[in-house]
Amino acid sequence: MLRTRLLTAAILLPAVAALVLFAPPWFFKIVNVIAGLWGLYEVAEMTGALHWVAIPLFAVVGGIPLFALLYGANLGWVGWVVPLIVILMMLGLVIRIEVAGGGERFRGPRLVFIGAAYVGFLFPFFSLVRNRPGGVKVLLLVILLAVVSDSGAYFVGRYRGRTKLAPSVSPNKTVEGAIGGLVATIICGWLLFKLIGATWDVGRILLFAAMISILAQLGDLAGSALKRAAGVKDSGWIFPGHGGLLDRTCSLVFALFFAYYWFQ
Repeated sequence: MLRTRLLTAAILLPAVAALVLFAPPWFFKIVNVIAGLWGLYEVAEMTGALHWVAIPLFAVVGGIPLFALLYGANLGWVGWVVPLIVILMMLGLVIRIEVAGGGERFRGPRLVFIGAAYVGFLFPFFSLVRNRPGGVKVLLLVILLAVVSDSGAYFVGRYRGRTKLAPSVSPNKTVEGAIGGLVATIICGWLLFKLIGATWDVGRILLFAAMISILAQLGDLAGSALKRAAGVKDSGWIFPGHGGLLDRTCSLVFALFFAYYWFQ
């Protein structure tokens, strides 16, 4: 399993880096559409809604916002209010799973609705961030900080973790790990901005890095809650040893929504 994970990562990481750095905006947008549709497929599969009857729900709740946000529809306040509501719904699911003790499954139309909206309203921010002026650097920055946050939380939690953060949602996460990930991200953000000569003041650098870490960790918990509610271990199988697309992107979607409006 470890060998499979390492081989997949060795192929996936350079491919993602090349896509972010060199793909024309139109091509990146097409890839984003394909990823979004695949994400909707994963939601349908793990929630038991992979049948013709559910297609209208996925089309309206997931497909329409996916294409509308990606292809420049002037959504006004809807473009940020509704994604924010979706984020709050996902965090509500985290709380509900934790309070329920993880023993209750929430499969049903409501879970399908939340999952479809999660993909449809939040996945477009990959392109919305990347294809704007200076967006390549922003997307790479968010990815890097999210990886540092995840790595810091993992290593601190593994060696120093004592207090469970949300055991019913994600049994391996600890409070100490979350704090370690936050500190590691803040340090990395400060060093990175110093290296590239950014003109931000220290307070703004630290705030941005801290928010990315917090949102990355909340996004990871939200992805875990969606899987717990559906009663599955992984969201899919597309990345051998790593699970599905939603498994690999859950720590990014909340952070990218924040970064998009932070840099406006």
